Amino acid sequence: MLLRESWLGLRNRVLAQPAFQRWAARFPLTRPIARRRARELFDIVAGFVYSQILLACVRVRLFDLLAEGAQDLTALAPRLGLPPEGARRLLRAAASLRLVERCGPERYALGELGAAMLGNGGIAAMVEHHAMLYADLRDPLALLRGELPERALSGYWPYAESQTPAAVEAGAVDAYSALMADSQAMIAEEVLDAYGLRHHRCLLDIAGGEGAFLAQVARRWPHLRLMLFDLPPVAERARARFARAGLGERAHAEGGDALRDTLPEGADVVSLVRVLHDHDDDVARAFLAAAWRALPPGGTLLVAEPMSDTPGAEPIGDAYFGFYLLAMGSGRPRTPRELRAMIEEAGFEQVRLLPTARPILARVMVARRPAS
Repeated sequence: MLLRESWLGLRNRVLAQPAFQRWAARFPLTRPIARRRARELFDIVAGFVYSQILLACVRVRLFDLLAEGAQDLTALAPRLGLPPEGARRLLRAAASLRLVERCGPERYALGELGAAMLGNGGIAAMVEHHAMLYADLRDPLALLRGELPERALSGYWPYAESQTPAAVEAGAVDAYSALMADSQAMIAEEVLDAYGLRHHRCLLDIAGGEGAFLAQVARRWPHLRLMLFDLPPVAERARARFARAGLGERAHAEGGDALRDTLPEGADVVSLVRVLHDHDDDVARAFLAAAWRALPPGGTLLVAEPMSDTPGAEPIGDAYFGFYLLAMGSGRPRTPRELRAMIEEAGFEQVRLLPTARPILARVMVARRPAS
């Protein structure tokens, strides 16, 4: 440890010297590294501007329009509701971010990242939603010190700081329930690809929202009986979704407080999908204890959520979710090691971290309640 710290101190003193920075930018062997580091630092500085460009693209439905095919600026500008110069500036900015692609001096097509946006409707919903997060981040030190008089996100997620979440009114859950459902489909695919449910009979999804995850489960595993437990107004939305999907006989949604009320019986697998990281440690432990009580001996716990220290996606955990959850007023990102310790503390055994194709979206852990 001391050797590493000494090395870091020496390295940082050298990197901080303007003379070394100039030399590294010119020397052929270090030039690519210096340019990459400069780009990475500038991307951090400019990140808010990039995100606002994406928001503008979403609000004018640029990706939907370009899905029709490449178009000239003169045709696009009126469809975007922008003057020609404003449209040109947005399109060139979007092209620099690989959201769109230039096919000529004034002609544009959908880019790689823009096409990916079309395939994931939940991302566009999150982009719109982030306006509240940016408002809460206007003074990041005040947020860190707990000095903001009010936070937009804490009002959006009313259960987060409520002492009686089951008493939240129906209208207060509509927006966040719809947002979670929009993004749940791509999370469900990751989870179900990582862990097969063919050997299970009944799945209970605790805090399962309006049932988007279970709807995906139903299509993948038609033999399963499905149960959902969430706040009463959220469970009502789930019942409506199940009815629309023709799952009335297979899927049952029950409302209540998962930390205080008795959960439905009969499940041999219980899922917590994007639940634990939304809550502080004491509440997360209470959710795990509720899952343990709901399972029979030998039953399976399935946990899926973004995790801290995910290789290749490190900023998603501690930077993005670290500040998002702080603004929300509840929860924190956790490493797989921290989650494993909490799951084992709750009484589970055989805890395994399963690989997922896109761990940036979610990682999956399974565990067993002891057979005796």
